[in-house]
Amino acid sequence: MVRQVVESRMEGKIRCDACPVMCYIADGRAGACDRYANEGGELVRLDPFTVLEAAKDGDGQVVPFLEVSAGEWDGDLLRTDRPFVTAIGAGTTYPDYKPAPFIVAQEHDGVDMVTIVTEGIFSYCGVKVKVDTDRHLGAEAATVRVEGEAVGHVMTAEYGSQMLSLGGVHHLTGGSKKEGRVTCDALLRLCNREAVTATIDGGAEVVLQAGRPPVVNGVEEHRMRVGCGSATIGMFARQWKGLVDEVVVVDDHITGVLSEHQAGKLLDIPPTGIKILGAKSTPGRYFRVAEPGTGWGGTNIEDPLTILGPWRTPARPGLTLLMVSTTGEQWGYYVLDESLVPVPAELPVELQQSVERIAENCEPSVTSVLFMGGAGGSLRAGVTENPVRLTRSVREAVTQVTCGGAECYIWPGGGITFMADVLDMPANAFGYVPTPALVAPVEFTMRLSDYAALGGHMDQVRRVEEIRAEIERRVRVTRPLPGRKG
Repeated sequence: MVRQVVESRMEGKIRCDACPVMCYIADGRAGACDRYANEGGELVRLDPFTVLEAAKDGDGQVVPFLEVSAGEWDGDLLRTDRPFVTAIGAGTTYPDYKPAPFIVAQEHDGVDMVTIVTEGIFSYCGVKVKVDTDRHLGAEAATVRVEGEAVGHVMTAEYGSQMLSLGGVHHLTGGSKKEGRVTCDALLRLCNREAVTATIDGGAEVVLQAGRPPVVNGVEEHRMRVGCGSATIGMFARQWKGLVDEVVVVDDHITGVLSEHQAGKLLDIPPTGIKILGAKSTPGRYFRVAEPGTGWGGTNIEDPLTILGPWRTPARPGLTLLMVSTTGEQWGYYVLDESLVPVPAELPVELQQSVERIAENCEPSVTSVLFMGGAGGSLRAGVTENPVRLTRSVREAVTQVTCGGAECYIWPGGGITFMADVLDMPANAFGYVPTPALVAPVEFTMRLSDYAALGGHMDQVRRVEEIRAEIERRVRVTRPLPGRKG
């Protein structure tokens, strides 16, 4: 795709105005971003302009370009039965006031829709990474590093997952030149679904890759916990009744004890005299039985018996005890001897089934990467001459925002701050400029009449038929397009 540029040449080079770096590029060479190149004196885009096409009724056939379904409009703003013009490969207007590179209209059963596409250059951006693991990655607010450079921090943990916040303007442009370069590179690779190895101060090394299991200290995670220790007791208490006297589910958050737990009381499980070395919350629920770590249930222990104190009345010789983690990966079966000391024993087959049931109920561990950015500046000016109208139309749900075709969550409050799952986008949807900043696709879709009402660049609207020759990549969408239920 040839980009319209201001004529600016120096010693046989042409000047690229795609970002504030304003590279002079020699013939046959690419700019610093590797996204634009000089081809015979013309500035050309190296990444392909992309259109998403959905498969029809699961028959594996790609919907032909321009084919639409009959019937009245059902309120689907994006009209996902049509090819969807993404901003991937479209180019950018930053930092100028030019209209968006493509403002494309399509008609569907008398309803004219328009999609405005542009690639935004984001310094105010980052990723939120959800890591499905009970393993302790690092203390809250601990610094996350790549190649020794600070690129983010640990966030508050969520149920069964550890959370990381990476990137942001302070790491991209507020630190050293190397910090900015490393941060930008890490964000780019994460958003393009590549693997990134990060280390956490005072914590673990973790390999992150969208859609793949996390690798913590060299060990690939397989299971996301079924619940906390207390929840596990509640879920499986009935399956343990009559097979074992006591069950302890070890967990960094809440360790559960069957005989004391409300679930045990409802099943008439008798007291066992067990003593847990932790802070008692409510009956059968204990906090802080150990420090966070990469051992049993996200704690730092390898021997679960270390969380037990001396057994008390009515403990008796022969009493049986099952200790298990929240993923079923670790377990131990014990019988109290004459001195009321737990002695390891072979796990009965019936109890083995309950341990396997815990594991069965654990979902696979995966790493999720959500791109987060704020659409502002000339990006909005590329849509309308009065940018605040675009912001208001998004807030009023008149305009739908997508990122590379992926549905976005729009944050409340001012501005257009959005998040999108990178797995919902075609591969290699992101680029970069050496500001440093990420280049991310953004699409705004609305009725053509609404676009005119908000002061859009109506003289730049092109029918979808007109851009047919400029489409360089069509991607079959194997999962529902934004707005489609399926």
